[in-house]
Parts: sequence; C-alpha cells; structure tokens
Amino acid sequence: MTREINIRGVKIGGNNPFVLIAGPCAIESEGATLDAATRLKKMTSDLGIPFIFKSSYDKANRSSFKSYRGPGLKQGLQILRRVARELDLPVLSDVHRFEEIAPAAEVLDIIQIPAFLCRQTDFVMEVAKTGKVVNIKKGQFLAPWDIRNAAEKAAATGNENIIITERGVSFGYNNLIADMRALPIMREFGYPVMFDATHSVQLPGAGGTASSGDRKFVPHLTRAAVAVGVDALFMEVHACPDEALCDGPNMLSLDELPALLKQAREIDNIVKRQF
Repeated sequence: MTREINIRGVKIGGNNPFVLIAGPCAIESEGATLDAATRLKKMTSDLGIPFIFKSSYDKANRSSFKSYRGPGLKQGLQILRRVARELDLPVLSDVHRFEEIAPAAEVLDIIQIPAFLCRQTDFVMEVAKTGKVVNIKKGQFLAPWDIRNAAEKAAATGNENIIITERGVSFGYNNLIADMRALPIMREFGYPVMFDATHSVQLPGAGGTASSGDRKFVPHLTRAAVAVGVDALFMEVHACPDEALCDGPNMLSLDELPALLKQAREIDNIVKRQF
C-alpha cells in the first residue's frame, strides 16, 4: 500500500479510491479553462470521484518552435489561481525552468516535473524544496525501477509528498507502449502511482512538426490500469479535441468521459476491496 497524501482534502494513495487529475493539455483561454474546470468539477462530483484540475501554462517541450505552447507563466498562473479560488479546486501544472518554480509554488497545489526532466537532479530537488506535492513523470526512456532514483532525490530534501506517473515507454520510432507491470513495480516504492492514460497513446513526433496520437485506446488503457491498481488517473480532456491547439489527437472528449469514469470507478471498487 502506498503512502497517503492529502491535498486540500483530496486524498491520494493509501487504499483510497482513485483520484482524477484532468483538464486541457494547455491553457487556450481563460474562458475555455474555466468552462472545462466547471464541467469536470460537476461531472466528478456527480460520480463521487475526487478531482484535481490540470492545465499547462507553457508547453516548452513541443516538437516545433511554431507549436502552440500556452499563454505563458504570468497569465497562465493567474488563470489557474482563478480556477483554484472560484471553483475551490486543487490545481496542477508543469514547470520547465528554475525561474518558474517559485512563482508556480505560490499558486499550484501539485508541481509537475515533465518526463524529459525527471533525471535532472538539481531541478527535481529544487521543486521538492518548495514543500509542495511533486508529481514526477517517468521518462519514456526509463525502466519502471529507474524512476525510484528520481523519487529519492526529491525525498532527500525532506519532502516525501511525491507522486510517480507512468506515461508510456518508447517503443521504436514515434511510438509508445504502456507496460502495465510498471504500475505495481513503482507502487512498491511506497509513493502513490498515477497512470497517464492520454499521453500513453501519444505518437511522439509522428505528425512531423507535432506529435500525433490515437485516442481510441484511452478507454482500454484506463480500464487496464485501474484493474492493475493505481492511486490516480491523469487525463487530458477537451470540449472539442479535434480543434484543440495542443495534443488534440491524444486528448479525450469531455462528452466521453463520464461513461469511462463510471467503468473505472466500478473496477477500482473491486480492486481496492481486495485490500
């Protein structure tokens, strides 16, 4: 059983039901972000699923410099602050540079370390020193047991509020595969483990100047991950994924989410009862 982390009343880990962390890939506008957060809050409240909102203010690791990245640090954090205050929701976003860490820590409840930066020792430790919950995404280039080193770097600062996220592993060119064995392996480290159901169906760089993806597999991987046992699900969702400015091919439509969450909740109840 993993340790329990309490984030403004949302409990992740232990033997608690899974938490949903979801939202659009990148902040496209203040209105769209608030609309998505409002819909997600009502949806999860109706289903009795704990919820944390996520969206990125700057996607700094795009395939092309021409790709949409988001509104940037200052405006993006202002929008996330409004989501947190007006909707009374915990919020998550990712940081890419040292100078972002302090201002992000003033707004975010969870600071996410992108997969490509999970081996950057000084960066991981600096994020952990904020005392905020740290979500470490396992790099696509790492075996599941290797991410333990990143978690130990964060914990060495005295901050053990750590979440580890599986988001698929590189499998040939422009492809990822989700190895469900990774989930129980990483849970043995004692930290809550989250499955990123939408980035796991991403096809990195397959669009030439952008990543592609195959969202039809999101429900299958979600059900499989919950059956194996996870503490949280991470999903990027959008009102109209085909019109999204970033990562549309692997995002799930908000309209499709309730039915999938109901299935996941039922599977989670069965799995957690075993313990």
